[in-house]
Amino acid sequence: MLLGLGLNLNKGGFVSSPYYSVLASAFRSRVQSDGGQVGNMSCLKSDLKELNPTKPSAFTGLLNDYSGAAAAYSLRLLDNTYTGDAIVVRRASDNTTQAIGFVNNELDTASLESFCSGTDGFVTTWYDQSGNGNDATQASASAQPKIVSSGSTILDGGKPSLQLTESSLETNLSLVTDVTHYLFSVLKTNDTAGIQYWSYDTNTKWVFILQQGNNATSISDRFSINSIYKNGTAQSLGTRNDWYNAFGDNNKHLSTLIGSANQNDWNSLGFFGYTGFRLNGFSQEIIIWDSEQSANQSGIETNINDFYSIY
Repeated sequence: MLLGLGLNLNKGGFVSSPYYSVLASAFRSRVQSDGGQVGNMSCLKSDLKELNPTKPSAFTGLLNDYSGAAAAYSLRLLDNTYTGDAIVVRRASDNTTQAIGFVNNELDTASLESFCSGTDGFVTTWYDQSGNGNDATQASASAQPKIVSSGSTILDGGKPSLQLTESSLETNLSLVTDVTHYLFSVLKTNDTAGIQYWSYDTNTKWVFILQQGNNATSISDRFSINSIYKNGTAQSLGTRNDWYNAFGDNNKHLSTLIGSANQNDWNSLGFFGYTGFRLNGFSQEIIIWDSEQSANQSGIETNINDFYSIY
């Protein structure tokens, strides 16, 4: 019975109870002046009450609920106090770059597609929303993740995504050694062998490796991982097949890596590998805490899954 009326609401955007009768009478007069009639004033008042807007809840991001992240990269807004952009994109047609922000707390795909109309777009910078300034960048055009294909935003699960094809990003993030770190990410791999997640290039990069090529690679000399979660379930870390099963089945994962650095000479972090050992697939979010998050782990994973519908 709702009438879909175009009504002018009182100050503040809300219809208070005393105004229902006034509005109903005004509407009846307008209808009657046009030659129509309103048969039931009580029904009309009830409709107006149902049209009374409810003030939307203020947006609360993941980092508002779980603060203290060392670095946070996402194609959605993670913090309601963050006023920066999401990414910087280079369009292939003329190599011009432009920063792309958020609309309604998600990536501004309209601006992105307008900027990259008819061409491909590649991410040169993925901004850190933690407030720590640890932006992830890639200067080499051949290694930049793709975000637009022929003018259309690349999607995974209906959400904008970085497409990784021999791609990588690097940050200036330096984490404290000998403390527990929590890394949460949304990842989908297209690799079927030589699964690569995070990897290292030199001893100056603070990074993580699951497997290098087809050989099982120990990570104990660089990072000790206690748990890997695939779709919310802890995975075994024993053999090459365990690594493969955790990340190599072409499914999207919400992965939680828990461990501690045991070297003190790393002053940067690399994502998705390095030349010759880069992951191929999709990524939409990476958030890192260099502090204990065991009490928050379930809540963080639930927040991520609620948005990306991973499992």
